[in-house]
Amino acid sequence: MKRFNNKQSSGDISFAWSLCIGFILAILFCVPLFVSAQTYHVKFQTDRGNFTVMLYDGTPIHRDNFVNLVKRGFYDGIIFHRVIESFMIQAGDSATRNAQPGVVYGDEENARTLPAEILYPRYYHKRGALAAAREGDDVNPERRSSSTQFYIVWGRMHSPGQLERIRKNNQRTLKQPFEIPDSICEQYYFPGGTPWLDGQYTVFGEVTEGLEAIEEIQLVMTDENDRPLSDVKILKAELVEAKEQ
Repeated sequence: MKRFNNKQSSGDISFAWSLCIGFILAILFCVPLFVSAQTYHVKFQTDRGNFTVMLYDGTPIHRDNFVNLVKRGFYDGIIFHRVIESFMIQAGDSATRNAQPGVVYGDEENARTLPAEILYPRYYHKRGALAAAREGDDVNPERRSSSTQFYIVWGRMHSPGQLERIRKNNQRTLKQPFEIPDSICEQYYFPGGTPWLDGQYTVFGEVTEGLEAIEEIQLVMTDENDRPLSDVKILKAELVEAKEQ
C-alpha cells in the first residue's frame, strides 16, 4: 500500500500559487464583465397605470442612452403626445413637460439622433415592443433614431394572407429579401403587433409587466393630430430590479 506523502514539493507550491494568482485575475477581469452585462428594467408610473420595460442587451447604444435619460429624470413629467388606437403610444418630447392645450408635439428640430440598431428578426414589433421613433426615410435614409422619443406597440392581429402582403411590401421598401419566420407569424396572429414596421425601426426592449396600462392608454380619445384630449402623463420613470419569474 502506498503511503500518502503530506509534504509539498517546490513544484507543488509553485503550481498552487499559479492557481491562486489565476483565480484572482479571473475575478478582477471577469466581474466587471458580468456587471456590464446586466439587463436593465425601467418602471414607468403614469396617471393611467404603471408598466415595466426590459431593455435589450443586443442594442447597447439605445439601451445605455435610455438608462442615462431615466437616471437624469428626463421622462418624469412628460406626456404621451401621440396615441393611435390599435397601433402604438408615443412619448419623449421634452417640450411636453409644460404642454399647452391644442399644441402638436413631437417634431423636434435639430434633435440629437442615434445610429440605427435594427436587428430583425431577433427583435420585432410584437405587442409590447419598445422602439425608437425617427424621421422618415426621405430625410433620414440611415434610419437613425430619435435619442429621446420612443413608442410602445399595441397593434392588432393579422391573418396569414395579411402577413404575406406585408412581407412583400416590406421587401419592396427595404429593397432586399424579407421573410417572416413562423415563430414571429404566430405572435402576429395572436396577440398581434405592427409587422409593417419590422426592419425599419430600432426595437430595443419590451414590456414585461403592466401591458394592461398600455391597452388603456391606446384607447383614450384623441384629436385630429392623435394627441390625447386629456393628457396622459408619465409621473416617474426609474430603474428597478427584475422580478423573479
